[in-house]
Amino acid sequence: MMTVMRRLGEMVRRPDEIYPSMKWTMMVRAVQKQLPPQPHWAFCYSMLLQATRNLGFSILQLPLQLRKPMMIFYLVLRALDTIEDDMSLSSEVKIPILIAFHEHIYDHDWQFSCGSPKYKVLMDNFYNVRTAFLELETSHREVIKDVTKRMGAGMAKFISKEVETMDDLHEYAHYSAGVYPGISRIFRTSKLEDSSCHSADQEHLYNSMALLVQKSDVIRDYLEDVHEAPEPRRFWPRCIWGKYVNKLEDFKHEENSAKAVQCLNEMVMYTLTDVEDSLKNLSSLKDPVEFRFYALHHVAATGMLALCYNNIDVFRSASNLKLRPGLAAKLFDRIWTISDLCRAILEFSSLMKSKVEKHDPNSVETLVRIEAIEHICKTGSQQEC
Repeated sequence: MMTVMRRLGEMVRRPDEIYPSMKWTMMVRAVQKQLPPQPHWAFCYSMLLQATRNLGFSILQLPLQLRKPMMIFYLVLRALDTIEDDMSLSSEVKIPILIAFHEHIYDHDWQFSCGSPKYKVLMDNFYNVRTAFLELETSHREVIKDVTKRMGAGMAKFISKEVETMDDLHEYAHYSAGVYPGISRIFRTSKLEDSSCHSADQEHLYNSMALLVQKSDVIRDYLEDVHEAPEPRRFWPRCIWGKYVNKLEDFKHEENSAKAVQCLNEMVMYTLTDVEDSLKNLSSLKDPVEFRFYALHHVAATGMLALCYNNIDVFRSASNLKLRPGLAAKLFDRIWTISDLCRAILEFSSLMKSKVEKHDPNSVETLVRIEAIEHICKTGSQQEC
């Protein structure tokens, strides 16, 4: 009851989010009522809606020839992530599975149960994903297999390797968010993007998008990662957190709150470069469907950085680190062009700027990076993709 009343209160305070929220809810219900008759495809659609809200919504809005391969792409990589995330598995068990997972997706006899209750459903029913995967076009299967192979090998490498430097974090992000170059390949093989238009700017975009999304996730997931049993997961680089505490887990303790927030703000500050880089290159995408897909991911990651910046909840209550459903729905409803994206990013950069405190040791550099993003947005808001 309290949740319903809180949602009603949010709607009253933010009436511009009511229509997008209703539109979003109606679309999800329509999908749920019109699941494909084939049980494997019905499971995949249902699992997509359960596993990821924002990404699921962006996938469902794609044309059918993209929707199915993108959905299976996500579910295969979600299963790979579930294996990596399960800290109850020993390295001896986990590493060979990660390395060979690109082969398991073809193997009708392979099954492996693991993960939290939410994702254990996916792993226990992975045969449905495999069946759907094998019905995709050969070109789409090859993209998914190739990305899964590279991501699995990269994840396996970091099972036993600590993230010491920013270069280590960038390497891990490159592997873990390698989906972005794969997305582009699916667009091209679906004939929705002219392969002759592929450019160096786009390659740079895919890399900066991978860094932005993965680093924003790593920042947001601090508490979840350090609470993993039997061993915490550590993805914040030691070169940053080592300035403040002896162990990354020490940020959980209230006596370290000031140091925790300063370290958090430094992590966000470094990630703002990725916001800037990817924003510069988004206009290189000429296909409006692909542009919008990347733009929605960009704004969601930037919004998460704005929410996390200077926010002690990163170390206290991970449940508070979510974009409001109404805000997410409004963004998804309104972002279609580079101008729309720039206006949304300006709102988040303004929010972040309002949270910068002069006594923070990285406040000056943070403001410089925010203002660089704002400059790009004010220029880009006069353009159309």
